[in-house]
Amino acid sequence: MSDIRGLCPPWFEAVRDAFAANFAEDRELGARFALAMDGEIVIDLMAGWADRAMTHPFDETTLTPVFSTTKAVAGLMVARLVGQGRLTYETRVADLWPAFAEAGKGELTVAQVLSHQAGLCGLEGPMVSADWFDWDLICTRLADMTPLWPPGTASGYHPVTFGYLAGEIFARVDGRSLGTALREDLAGPLDLDLWIGLPDSEHGRVAQVRRPPAMPDLGEITAPRRLAFLTKWATPGGVDEGLARRFEIPSANCHATAPALARLMAILACDGRLDGQAVLPPGLAREAGAERISGPDLVLPYDMSWGAGFIRNQGLGIYGPGRETFGHSGWGGSCAFADPERGLSGAYIMNRQSAELIADSRARRLIEAAYSAL
Repeated sequence: MSDIRGLCPPWFEAVRDAFAANFAEDRELGARFALAMDGEIVIDLMAGWADRAMTHPFDETTLTPVFSTTKAVAGLMVARLVGQGRLTYETRVADLWPAFAEAGKGELTVAQVLSHQAGLCGLEGPMVSADWFDWDLICTRLADMTPLWPPGTASGYHPVTFGYLAGEIFARVDGRSLGTALREDLAGPLDLDLWIGLPDSEHGRVAQVRRPPAMPDLGEITAPRRLAFLTKWATPGGVDEGLARRFEIPSANCHATAPALARLMAILACDGRLDGQAVLPPGLAREAGAERISGPDLVLPYDMSWGAGFIRNQGLGIYGPGRETFGHSGWGGSCAFADPERGLSGAYIMNRQSAELIADSRARRLIEAAYSAL
């Protein structure tokens, strides 16, 4: 392991110790953890390697794919449309996207779709993994699809399809793709190094990912779990790496640094404000994170509480002690969270994936150490 570098005041020494322990236990390749208080970065630790050959340090410029942590970014972008009065969480998706009304989906609201209640957690074949890179094809199939359970009656995590649903809703309201709007409206003006749809000019900064040794334990393999995770085409693939990075999938392919994610989530932790700017109107951040449904999830083997695009911490305790904290976790271990009760936000990114689903113990160790120092 290369030396731990970055910002960590003495009163957060327990966080540095936790970060070091993750490496000492041979659980990391490269990693970075950032914590923001009222939008200001107070911890920014990094160490390890950006490549599997361990020749390039994981440093301030390294971008890391964060997989489903992307969904928190998408949730915030849809919240901006709500804050601008361009739609509401109770808007019926079919009012924006008429074809979506097929097969009994006409009453589904934006909030229900963002909280994984649509019953569209995966796609039946025949298809191949490369089909995910045809946006119109996937959206047509989702619009035509019969839900796997009565819409609005339960949640069932949508690992990939969430991005097409949220992205199509966004584009039909805004006229731009979600990733383009992210870059033009937030990431660029606020100097946040995060991207959904990565330009070729940034590809050289991307960390290589070491895949986990096994699939996570999903419990009983039901039809929703099979479609969500276990078909041959369950995840995008079959194209060259450059196209995969360039293509926007607002559920799965954000590339980011930890401070950028922590500061973005500060918008949600600080009642819509960052750097003195009102990104969301007062009260909307809490509305975005408010519970839309809770109970046994039909895809994830957990009892879940879902906001409008966010995992709520209530009942899980994966993002510290706050009941009102919310965020999202990504395949392999990344996460980003917002704690509106304390004005606290944070992010953990890494390039050695574990088989833990949403409660990666490396991230939990860091977050718990940070809260213990407050």
